[in-house]
Parts: sequence; structure tokens; C-alpha cells
Amino acid sequence: MLVGVDFGFPHFDSELEELGLLAQTAGLNPVARLVCKRKVPDAALFVGSGKADEIRLVAQTHGATEILFDQALSPAQQRNLERHLQMPVNDRTLLILEIFAQRARSHEGKLQVELAKLQYLSTRLVRRWSHLERQRGGIGTRGGPGETQIELDKRMINDAIKRTKDRLIKVKKQRATQRRQRERNDTFNVSLVGYTNAGKSTFFNAVVKARAYAADQLFATLDTTTRQMYLEAAQRSLSLSDTVGFIRDLPHGLVNAFEATLQEAVDADLLLHVVDASNPAHPEQIQQVQKVLREIGAENVPQVLVFNKLDAVEPDRRPPALADSYELDGVQVPRFFVSAAKGQGLEAVREHLAQALLARQASLNPGDALEIAPDADDELLGNAH
Repeated sequence: MLVGVDFGFPHFDSELEELGLLAQTAGLNPVARLVCKRKVPDAALFVGSGKADEIRLVAQTHGATEILFDQALSPAQQRNLERHLQMPVNDRTLLILEIFAQRARSHEGKLQVELAKLQYLSTRLVRRWSHLERQRGGIGTRGGPGETQIELDKRMINDAIKRTKDRLIKVKKQRATQRRQRERNDTFNVSLVGYTNAGKSTFFNAVVKARAYAADQLFATLDTTTRQMYLEAAQRSLSLSDTVGFIRDLPHGLVNAFEATLQEAVDADLLLHVVDASNPAHPEQIQQVQKVLREIGAENVPQVLVFNKLDAVEPDRRPPALADSYELDGVQVPRFFVSAAKGQGLEAVREHLAQALLARQASLNPGDALEIAPDADDELLGNAH
């Protein structure tokens, strides 16, 4: 059963559509949905005792075996709700963590998810499970219920967190070595960013002829894939990286854990921000991506917006031109409309990347600018808009 609480925020999903997609991605089957309004969360039950009774009744009526909240719950609220509803209660954060755990394929991705889950679990130890209700036996011993077991569990989790962090440090060093190698080779680095299921991997496969996994589902890609992309107009190649997708209320633990992966975006010379143009909520999704970029320190990296899935946009909503500009955080940035699945509009993006590559090359090596064929340069400038 899906539960959402409207606190008056503009991004509230009144239909719980995204939570339903997340649940299905994790292999669950939503059987009922309930939305309520509150000014502030209830300290004990998040929704209040009256609404909790209603949730229990609806869940029993529809045969639900688990309750999923669209917001993050505190450990105490989760524990109290489980006791009140007499069934498992989980939140959006754990749901996203579970999906990441299912989808991670590389050694690095698995380590990052493991760290995020351990950090999440460490906050939910105190009096959460009945197996912690143990007392030490023997003469002269003291201690409240579960005290020793909780301390043991905390110590084990903290040790596991430390081991996982140490492994990730090694992975970061390896990635840093690879980045330094690209810098020595004077490589122009471009990273794909965007909301989950915006079509980044489909776009990536279309422009570099790769075979990265792509599917119409949330978080189809977790592991960064980097390929060389040859631009004939510039007679040079650039490095293109496909990164993990973002989502509303992306858990901070995941942002921190995926620091090694997201570093590709921070160190990029240019970000291709892929947007699902067919989604009516795409302005909100753009803002959520910008929020995560600010969190990881990539807000100052130049961006180009790629509005994907043009083939899925209603005919009366399609743009008059396939290339224009878009105001992003008060700055006008280039925007291109494409259909990666149909191969439409990709050449204009290639031309823009070629111009950016040539401009950077000219700024680093002014003498090399004279080697660019005048005809090719004029043609690129003529097709700029």
C-alpha cells in the first residue's frame, strides 16, 4: 500500500505515480494508494493516530502486506507505525536503496550501495527489532533490555562501514588515476546527467554506438560507462560518460556513497543534461537535478540541455525549432530537442560538441586554431542556431 502526505510542498506527487514506479521497479505490486494532508508531521506516527487507523483499515481491505511511505520516516516513527499497523512499514529512502542494491553490477557500484545501506541501517538499530530485547544473565550484572546486543550490532555495523569506506577509497584512487591520464592526453570530458528514466543510456548508445544497458525503467543505469566519441567536424575525439540518474529526495547517503561515480560530473568540461521532454513534470525534474549538482559541487560546470523523447511529445506541444536556448538558474543555456530512440536531432548535438571542443582547443593552444580548416569552421558557425 502506497501512502503520501501532502505538506503543501510544490513537488508533491498527488497520484503517487513515481512511488508506484519505484515499487514496481523493486518487484513489488501496489494494491492501494492513500493521500492525506497535514501541516507538519506527527512526531510519533507521522500521520497521526486517526489516519494511521484508516491506513490499517484500507490495507486490510485490499490485502496489503507492507506499507510504503513517499517521504522519509524517522526510526521512531517507523517503529511506532509498525506497532500500530501490525505490518512492515518502509519509506522512500529504503525503497531507493533496495533498487540500487538490485541494479548494481560493478564492484564499485556494489560497494557504494552497501555503504549507503549500512549507514541507513545504523540509524535504525535502537529498539527496532524484538531480537534486541535481551538481558545479560549472571550474578552481579546490570543493564537494560537490549543494551549489550545493541552495542554489539552497532560495533559490527561501524566496522563494516569502515571496511567499505576503505575499499571505496581505493576505487577513488583508481578513478583519479584514470582522470589524470585523460588530462595528460588533453581529453575533453563530457558527462551525461539527468533525472532517472530521461533516456540518458539510450542517448549514450545512439551517439557513441555503445551497448550500455538501457530500459524504460527507473535507475536502469547505476555504473558509470565511459566511451570515446569521435567528432568528424572537429577531427578529434572526446570522452563521454554515462552516470547514474537522479530523483526527487535522493537519499543523502546515496549521494555521499556515489561520490566516486558522481565525481565524473564534477570533473567534466561540459554536462549534457538529458531531460524527458514528454514528461509534464520535466521543469520540476530539471530543478531536482540542479539541486543534486549543487550538492556534489558541479553547479558551475557548463551545461547543454538535451530534451529527449521528442517522438513521445504530443504533436501540438512540439517545439517550432529543434535548437534554441533555455533559462537555467538565471543563465541562458543551449537546448536541443532530440529523439535518441529514433535518431532524430542528434547531429545538431554533435555539431555543438564539436564547436565546444574546438573552442577549448583554441583556448589551450592558440596556435592550433590556425590549423582548423576555414570552410569547416564557417560551416559550424553557420549551423550554430
